[in-house]
Amino acid sequence: MTLSTLEVRADALLVTWADGTRATYPALWLRDNCPSAFHPQTHERVLDLLALDLSPVLLSADHTGETVTLRYADGHRSLMATALLSAHRPGKPAADPADIAPQLWRGDLTTAGIPRFAAAQLLADDAALGTWMRETARFGLTIVDGLADHINAGVDVAKRIGFLRETNFGTTFEVVNRPEPNNLAYTAVTLPLHTDLPNQEAPPGYQFLHCLANEATGGGSLFADGFALAEDLRVEDPEAFRLLGETPIPFRFHDHEADFRVHAPVIQLDRHGKVTEVRYNAHIAAMFDMPADVMPAYYRAYRAMMAKTREPRYQLTFKLAAGEMVVFDNRRVLHGRESFDPSSGLRHLHGCYVDRGEFSSRLRLLARAHPL
Repeated sequence: MTLSTLEVRADALLVTWADGTRATYPALWLRDNCPSAFHPQTHERVLDLLALDLSPVLLSADHTGETVTLRYADGHRSLMATALLSAHRPGKPAADPADIAPQLWRGDLTTAGIPRFAAAQLLADDAALGTWMRETARFGLTIVDGLADHINAGVDVAKRIGFLRETNFGTTFEVVNRPEPNNLAYTAVTLPLHTDLPNQEAPPGYQFLHCLANEATGGGSLFADGFALAEDLRVEDPEAFRLLGETPIPFRFHDHEADFRVHAPVIQLDRHGKVTEVRYNAHIAAMFDMPADVMPAYYRAYRAMMAKTREPRYQLTFKLAAGEMVVFDNRRVLHGRESFDPSSGLRHLHGCYVDRGEFSSRLRLLARAHPL
């Protein structure tokens, strides 16, 4: 953005940009963010903020080319890029390529509407990888097809994003019917809509489920956009939405090797009131322990959310085929499974997780190399 005029005050710099917008930069902010305050290689801040006066006095500001020269009463001189000032206007967060607005969906998305990508392209082409990741962030759900017929084919795609998240189930996990299961996923029974590992302090971010075989009768996969459920609840039942967003409930997973517990709300909001996470798993929710006088209202709210997960209008159901992988935001999209008959054929999914932080980091790096 081209700079138009500068106005100097003792405590701030007022900038008018070419489009007529204005921004005020407090003098202390300018000193704190002077290029000399950062290590030239690591870009980490090395300035001791307490070494500065609480109210540094700005004497002058001159604009030459793409640089603003600032002089202070204590003799300090700063050279600040206009691009830096434009990108970091106080009161306006800097642009973030990983901040992708969610596109809410319900059952009317249909299976045909789920964005679909070829594994070979994602493995070979960074531009295609970025497109897929942006669509996965936007919808919270995509399908990757054409995976090679080996157990780590899906993991190879996930590792194109970043490090895998290890949990008490391992770095990867096998979704198969087991004789001695420690989780309902490892059975053949119906698995209602849920998010994984709400009992963790930070539940895993993106989940990757690679279908190696799906020959059994039944076993269709079920998905719903938890953000759409929450937003509809906000409109239709504001009190239920409030309670689910403000009341932490206990979640717990325990077996002979682990005992993970946390208190957290079902709906997580950011400081602007935007839904950022849904933590819903009726099987891992522990015994509610809020005050008794709160319980009746909370149970009503919780049942309202549960009822929405059962409504067909929110659900997508389809049967994965061998060589396909479903990828979804585990802190947004609820997933489940229809029951299946293990005697009728093999059903085997290979899974892993990549945390949201890894996902966002990769998106930012890809945006540098392949700007939109």
